[in-house]
Amino acid sequence: MFYEREKPMRTTLKNVVEFLKREDGPTAVEYAVMLALIIVVCIAAITAIGSASNQQFSTVGSAVKPS
Repeated sequence: MFYEREKPMRTTLKNVVEFLKREDGPTAVEYAVMLALIIVVCIAAITAIGSASNQQFSTVGSAVKPS
């Protein structure tokens, strides 16, 4: 009876080990490199948008005359 409950766990563990041994898909290192590139692109875009919007707000702020 104990072995019957253990069999699905062994099958699952065997499938996980086989999945990790396969080299046909991207590895964790490749995912990390892709994530790093995405983060760099996002930071660059946010910086560019922030600079442009800061300049626009400064222009509008200086055009408005205080009462």
